[in-house]
Amino acid sequence: MPMTSGEFLIGPGQILLRLFIATLIGTALGLNREIHGKPAGMRTHALVALGAALITIISLELTTRGDLVDGSAVLRTIQGIMAGIGFLGGGVILRDDSHHSVQGLTTAASVWVVACLGIACGAGQWLTALMALGLTLVVLILLGRIEKKCVSWFNRGQTPAEPAPRTDGPRPGLM
Repeated sequence: MPMTSGEFLIGPGQILLRLFIATLIGTALGLNREIHGKPAGMRTHALVALGAALITIISLELTTRGDLVDGSAVLRTIQGIMAGIGFLGGGVILRDDSHHSVQGLTTAASVWVVACLGIACGAGQWLTALMALGLTLVVLILLGRIEKKCVSWFNRGQTPAEPAPRTDGPRPGLM
């Protein structure tokens, strides 16, 4: 269904605002990963969000014909972003055979989410982007603390020789 272009034809100030806010959102999420010493930090997350916003804005601008926006062309661009981000996310996932674990899944997921947030900013979906940013920070900060307490609680009865189950990847035998 074609959309009217009035909401997507934007000037230089609006373009800069969308790119800037996407970069800030990516930086905020990257800061959390940076604090925890993860392989993808502030700059990576900021660049992913900026790039996703940039491609979304360009797609919106290029697919506008007269008074209509080709929504299917914009969605194809978004699909391309999401498929491509898997390559970057895959780069932060490491398999540790000695501990039978996979590390970096949360960081890879945060890179994927930050691309989504960049798309939202590029499309000017401010409320959606801010709500998703808030929920993402809750997941990364609050649920991380809850997860550690739960793991600690469940591992209380284990002997020191028995390794604690990993919380960041598949369990042995499930791979």
